[in-house]
Amino acid sequence: MAHEHPHTPHQGARHAPQGVADSGSQAEILDLDAEVLSEHIAAITAWLPVEAAPHEIVDLGCGTGAGTFVLLDRFPEAHVIAVDSSAEHLHRLREKACAEGVQERVHTVQADLDAADWPHLGTPDLVWASASMHHMADPHRTLRTVHDVLAPGGLFAVVELAGFPRFLPDDAPEDRPGLEERCHAAGERRHAEHMPHRGADWGPMLTAAGFAIEGERTLTVDIEGSRSAAVGRYALATLRRLRDSTADALSTDDLAALDRLLDTDSPHGILRRGDLAVRTERTVWAARR
Repeated sequence: MAHEHPHTPHQGARHAPQGVADSGSQAEILDLDAEVLSEHIAAITAWLPVEAAPHEIVDLGCGTGAGTFVLLDRFPEAHVIAVDSSAEHLHRLREKACAEGVQERVHTVQADLDAADWPHLGTPDLVWASASMHHMADPHRTLRTVHDVLAPGGLFAVVELAGFPRFLPDDAPEDRPGLEERCHAAGERRHAEHMPHRGADWGPMLTAAGFAIEGERTLTVDIEGSRSAAVGRYALATLRRLRDSTADALSTDDLAALDRLLDTDSPHGILRRGDLAVRTERTVWAARR
């Protein structure tokens, strides 16, 4: 399972104009997400109510490793089994692990977590699932499986996002104010059909699966674009991806305005805006077996 929030499925997008034909890859967006939001991910791991430092951790739907590497930093004695359905993401994660000299502490497993039989994941002390649970076809079954995999007293951390991050002010762009919100509304209508558990309250579902909820916390993310050069690239890649999934649901004027924002050669393109920010929320549930 791949992480969710910056990437949507490619669905019959209209032909992209010159300058936006190459949509940002999912792996690129996940890497940018990790770079821009690293402090917030670290804050979540620091908050986790662990009773003792875990030695064995499973990262479900690890993507390219945003959570994996923060967990390795947070728990320096731990090993992580990183699980994802994407061979590309896992290859990228292994390359990063080698570059950071932690390859001996990471084991990657390619698996479809919707399958009836999971690969052997040991008996972890901590299972981490960031923006992956809402992708599951049967999340109730997944929760029960995680409960059975965990060591007695082990912790399950479910991290979910309120939705796609926002980057533009409400009155932007000048020729089509509110454009970003309309694009997100179109995307959310499609997500509601294919991913009904996005935005769910996972507390009752965790309790029903046999867990005891030990904490819930919502973190508000608001990062000014001036703090990181990656914010502009993150906005560009994310909105390109959003265009792919919503183009045929947008008005002609909105699509044209979005394409102007995504034109990297234009003086009015998103990379040249000085008013970008990253705004979103993340909620984490900490549940004990």
